Amino acid sequence: MPPAAEHAGDSMTTLRLILGDQLNPLHSWFGQTDSKVVYALMEIRQETDYVLHHAQKIIGIFAAMRDFAESLKAQGHQVHYLKIDDNANRQSLTTNLDDLIGLYQVRHFEYQLPDEWRLDQQLLTYCQTLAISSQACDSEHFYSQRHEAAELFGAKLHWLMEMFYRRMRVKHGVLLEDHQRPIGGQWNYDHDNRKTWPGAPAVPVDTRPRHNHAKLWQDIRTAGVNSFGTADADDFRWSLNRTEALQQLEAFIADGLPQFGDFQDAMSRRSWRLFHSLLSFALNTKMLNPREVVERAETAYRQGAAPLAATEGFIRQILGWREYVRGVYWAKMPEYAEHNYFGHDRPLPSWFWTGETRMNCLAAAIGQSLQYAYAHHIQRLMVIGNFALLAGLAPEAVHRWYLGVYIDAFEWVELPNTLGMSQFADGGLLATKPYVSSAAYIDRMSDYCKCCHYDKKARSGDRACPFNSLYWYFFIRHRDKLNHNPRLSMVYRNLDRFAATEVDAIALRAETVLADLERL
Repeated sequence: MPPAAEHAGDSMTTLRLILGDQLNPLHSWFGQTDSKVVYALMEIRQETDYVLHHAQKIIGIFAAMRDFAESLKAQGHQVHYLKIDDNANRQSLTTNLDDLIGLYQVRHFEYQLPDEWRLDQQLLTYCQTLAISSQACDSEHFYSQRHEAAELFGAKLHWLMEMFYRRMRVKHGVLLEDHQRPIGGQWNYDHDNRKTWPGAPAVPVDTRPRHNHAKLWQDIRTAGVNSFGTADADDFRWSLNRTEALQQLEAFIADGLPQFGDFQDAMSRRSWRLFHSLLSFALNTKMLNPREVVERAETAYRQGAAPLAATEGFIRQILGWREYVRGVYWAKMPEYAEHNYFGHDRPLPSWFWTGETRMNCLAAAIGQSLQYAYAHHIQRLMVIGNFALLAGLAPEAVHRWYLGVYIDAFEWVELPNTLGMSQFADGGLLATKPYVSSAAYIDRMSDYCKCCHYDKKARSGDRACPFNSLYWYFFIRHRDKLNHNPRLSMVYRNLDRFAATEVDAIALRAETVLADLERL
């Protein structure tokens, strides 16, 4: 980068900050080049270190940022890029901004609204201290505004995603017939999307690009950044720019979406991807816009290339759930992060960082997460999250693990999913009941229980699957908090049919499991 002396008295007076999850080349900022504007991107320890991140997440974000910066330069924009090992990098967002404002004699500062509360507050506070003018701009990404969900639900104690989803469908004209009625006469086809995968049809070929980022990975390690998980730096498969992400979208629409609905909840050791799009990283870093993804899926349905149930299920994840959890996040932060409805406080077992456990389902789901920085929603919710809730693991620790391990995890989307949907730590704002199950559900939706060390049918005894005893013990322990929930009435009716000796045996097995989580 040219030294400060070269910029003394020049005309570049506006500094625009681009965060690592704001890599949208279609943003209005970039509609024209302006010699008076300089764009700043920075790889900083502030962001690598606030939680322990998966190696692929760090590599992916840095590599995508570098690609984005080069693209801006090729278009004629002025870019100041701070790499993780640059001598001028102060490793702090605001300290680096101070240096750049002085370097370029900046008279006006702009940034796109961050999607994480801590960064939003940091930049808001920072701008209040500046002697120059500043402006926060919209990221031009989401369907909804930050507080749109809060305005819809008002003071209601329990929010319903389905209500929000239908409103969004109507507002944006998605999958509708005349008179704003849903195509096919139903808003939701979730009940059609719960099939197990027997091994056929064949999983689509992974057509994602291959990148060699061994040098970047070495620079990250040399800079002292800590991480966990498999780096795969010399064969990095995640899309790093909009062109690659669009190619991945097209491949999914052609080869994945037609089967996505049937098998979106299925799990198998034979395939970690199955028919999932793997577009969440590109979406959450804003390489792709959710509108174009939704529109492309709807077009495929209308052209007869994908069934309605699959299309609706895929669109619901983006237009419904993704926008909804963002609304919850902005309505309830910062207090939301402190919720712990059940008072759970157990630390995470060490095998959350190794995947080395005799429970096949957890070994598969956690092992996959460590290897690929990815697991789909049922693996996250009904295997890993299910166990964490039943075992009484501390929600804050679970949240930090989820935030670190997944390449698509940014706090606005991860925190409500983890604390609310997965751990029920908010007491039911996000979910109408705790999402827990015994081994029966996992066995029904996967091949994980085959050849497992534990007996999927037993509730007590040394070889009984821990999910079984922990499931019933969870409802025994928390009866005072859950007995009133109408969605759990059947659970408690079944529990009350157990003989006292059976309840005692379940409690004994559960306590034994909880006393030695490390050795499961």
